[in-house]
Amino acid sequence: MTSETVMSMTYVAMQVALMMAGPLLFITLIVGLVISIFQAATQINEMTLSFIPKLLAVGITLVLLGPWLISVMVDYIRQLILSLPGLVG
Repeated sequence: MTSETVMSMTYVAMQVALMMAGPLLFITLIVGLVISIFQAATQINEMTLSFIPKLLAVGITLVLLGPWLISVMVDYIRQLILSLPGLVG
């Protein structure tokens, strides 16, 4: 296994990780921004106020995007397992 192979495998793994984490982080960012604007407008400075909506938003996002996230991970793992014989020999 060459260093180029390792680097390309690492690059693909990071792409898959970002592809899977991206939507969840984006939804959390948007919900946090909306809650922060609400807190600034109403002057309610409760730290726990932003936790529950973020948790609910991530849960809903996982329910909606779960099948896609699983298919991305299964495709990556399948590709990795199928490439093992070529990496060993």
